[in-house]
Amino acid sequence: MLSVTTRSGFWCECWTEGLDRQLPPTLFGSYDAYSEREADGWVSTILRTISPALDGDASQEAWTRLYDHRIDTRRALLRKEPWMVSVTHINTRITWTVRPALFLPMAHRQGAELPACSHDFKPHRTHATDIESQSMLDDSTSGEA
Repeated sequence: MLSVTTRSGFWCECWTEGLDRQLPPTLFGSYDAYSEREADGWVSTILRTISPALDGDASQEAWTRLYDHRIDTRRALLRKEPWMVSVTHINTRITWTVRPALFLPMAHRQGAELPACSHDFKPHRTHATDIESQSMLDDSTSGEA
């Protein structure tokens, strides 16, 4: 029987969303953290990095989160509770979420034999239209017409 060990941690995501409905919710980035401190640090580092570029209200929201609410954040993560924070800059809402997760180990391909069907895979052939499209793209970016 295969024995699989999991590792607990947190799945962290950053989402952006246009408040004017022009930009649908979009996953901007994700991160797997293996401790409460690492998850909190991921969000805090990003907020410190972007806060100078935010408008006044959003920057204040970021610094309030960084200092006034940090202990509440750490407590929630220690209790393995999902947590999120949002800041709004002009007409864009940026939301960071942190959720408890169990991570499975990744399978290593070194020293392992791939299944027989993996050798049947054949890459798609390049079509003439693909070559023409790439040539036109290359010409347009190099300034030639």
